[in-house]
Amino acid sequence: MRTLSEITAALDDLYPRRWAEDWDRVGLVCGRGGNSVRRILCVVDVVPATVIEAIENDCDLIVAHHPLLLRGVSSLDPAADYKGDLVHTLIESGMGLYVAHTNADVANPGVSDALADRLGLVDLRPLRALTAAEHEGSGRGIGRIGRLPAPLTLDALVAHAAKTLPPTVSGVRAAGEGGQLISTVAVCGGAGDSYLADAAAAGANAYLTADLRHHPASEHLARSGPALIDAAHWATERPWLDIVAEQLSRLVDDVLVSDLDTDPWTIHQKTGVN
Repeated sequence: MRTLSEITAALDDLYPRRWAEDWDRVGLVCGRGGNSVRRILCVVDVVPATVIEAIENDCDLIVAHHPLLLRGVSSLDPAADYKGDLVHTLIESGMGLYVAHTNADVANPGVSDALADRLGLVDLRPLRALTAAEHEGSGRGIGRIGRLPAPLTLDALVAHAAKTLPPTVSGVRAAGEGGQLISTVAVCGGAGDSYLADAAAAGANAYLTADLRHHPASEHLARSGPALIDAAHWATERPWLDIVAEQLSRLVDDVLVSDLDTDPWTIHQKTGVN
């Protein structure tokens, strides 16, 4: 049986904390290193529902993508905020919490590799490669760009994305001419409108990401940039859980993946429809 320290060391080796952005908060959040780890739950978000899921499944560790405590706090009063309550619940349940966020985004394989794999993309390369010497030739970086096995129209690619990504209420939307042929696709798990120019410079025909905002998207299209496909944030990052679960299964026999949809949007209705 593995200890939490052994699991943490393995995760730190797969997703070194130095790869994370300066503003990020990754690594072990709570849990004593000597505690035994028999069962792990992998989640995108640490929210009440996923913590309950971990407790109900008798897990000893949650491995999460999004940090629970990204910004500084001065209190963990469980009566004042749900995050304080969750930290108390984790500790009282003897459950550890580990986070791999932007360090998992740039890893190879990482968040965008899993997203690209859902779409069936081949010949992957980073959308924005990491330039430090340790990353040379590693394939690490933000996003991925790859080739479809056979070209698809934008309409068909959107339908393919909607079918292969985890289901959410908000679904998938796109901007571009539905009949245009798409052969090269850029992807970025999570919020990706900071990399619109990278997708255009890389010669992508379409760019799939999440959380696209009105003005950056509009200006990108006005500059004749690649077609855009916007999916739910959770849906673009959920595929990575399968990668980290497979990696952890080499250490612990029982690794679970949460399919709880933690996308905040729960109702979708077209406007102007009675």
